[in-house]
Formats: sequence, C-alpha cells, structure tokens
Amino acid sequence: MELLTVALASLLAGFVDAVVGGGGLVLVPALFGVFPQAAPATLFGTNKGASVWGTAWATGQYARRVELNWRALLPAAAIALLGSFAGAWTVTLVSAGGLRKALPLILLAVLLYTLARKDLGRSHAPRFHGGRETLVAGPIGLMIGFYDGFFGPGTGSFFVFLFVRLLGYDFLHASATAKLMNTATNAAALALFAWKGHVWWHVAAVMAVTNIVGSLIGTRMALARGAGFVRGMFVVVVTALILKTGWDAFLR
Repeated sequence: MELLTVALASLLAGFVDAVVGGGGLVLVPALFGVFPQAAPATLFGTNKGASVWGTAWATGQYARRVELNWRALLPAAAIALLGSFAGAWTVTLVSAGGLRKALPLILLAVLLYTLARKDLGRSHAPRFHGGRETLVAGPIGLMIGFYDGFFGPGTGSFFVFLFVRLLGYDFLHASATAKLMNTATNAAALALFAWKGHVWWHVAAVMAVTNIVGSLIGTRMALARGAGFVRGMFVVVVTALILKTGWDAFLR
C-alpha cells in the first residue's frame, strides 16, 4: 500500500510538472507522509530519482510539437545544471530559513503580476534571437538552478514565469523550455543525492514509471489546449504553492 500510494502521487506529480511545474508540491509531502521515519535527504533523493524521468519525457514530447531554439537553450540548461550543483553545495553550509519565509511573498508577487497582466504569455513573441537569447536565458538558468539545488519548491513555476516575462514566450513555449531546464537541475540534484547514498532506487523506479505516465497525459493536454490552459494551471499551482509555503513558513 505504501508503494501504491507514492506511485499514484508520482502520477499526479508528473501531470502537474508536465503542464507547468510544481509536481514536488504533490510528491514530496506524499513521501514524507508515507515514510515519516526516513531521512529527509533520502526522500528528496528518491523524489528526484522519479521526477527526472518525467521531466525528461515531457521535454521530448514538447520538442516534437513545440519549436525551441536549441542552440540558445542547451547552453542555458548546462548553466542551470551547474547552478543546481552550486545550490546543493551551498545548502550544506548555510541555512535556507530566511528564504523559506520570503518564498510565499515572492510567489504572491508573481501571482498578482500574472493576474494583473491578462495578456501575459498568451502570444509567443520572443524578444531575443541567437546569442542574445542565450545571454538572457543563461542567467535565468543559473539563478533558478541555484535555487533548485538550494531549496527547490516552485522551481518549474519560476522558470515558466521568467521565460514568459523576460524572453517574451507564451506559456506553452515557456513550459516546454522549463522542462528542459528542470531536467538538467533534477539530474544534478539526483547525481549529488546518489553520490551521498540518499536514493531508494527500488521506490524511485516504480514512481518513475507512473511519473512518466502522468507526464504523458499532462503534455498531451497542454499541447492540445494551448497557452491559455497552461496559464490557468500556472495560476492554480502558484496559488497552491503560496498556501503550502506560507503554512510551512509561518503557521507550522
């Protein structure tokens, strides 16, 4: 029953992640609820061992239907991977307590801005091309990659928002690009957790299968329904993240 519970949670997480990011909002609490005695690092590592496959699968599915500027974005993904390593190393030296309290306020600002700008992310009009796109996407990858390694909640949503706001992508293209970046940051975190021996591979393998299934469903729905659907899911997921992170930071 424990394995079945986390497998179903992983399926839902894969769906959410594929559309707009934020699958950790589902899967991480499920792992902590089902395995309360386990070391947190082991549960985080097991989560990455499953979610990296869902994000990689979603990246492949989006790439077949959504045109991405690979020449500009692959270097940015490599930078995001390095940022994630740096963030994971930094969190071993300093506490993330201050960021924990600031996060719900940052997410609230993102939500209010998105709601106020009703046209935000509805049309795809990239502001940069060629090397200039890499120059903007690279720092985004570094900053959010570092955040993912250091703390993590809402990484996919931050990627989506910044690609929409700074690069001029619509929500569908931003979500596709976020999957590429998130695959890199998840792979970096998984490598670190695996090196430290903090992955239950037998649990991660089962969750990876259901995560891919959820990712397939989410990707197909996003591609079929377009940027408006992804924007709506973005608002829902960011609202849920605000409630969850606010509870953890101020009320628990």
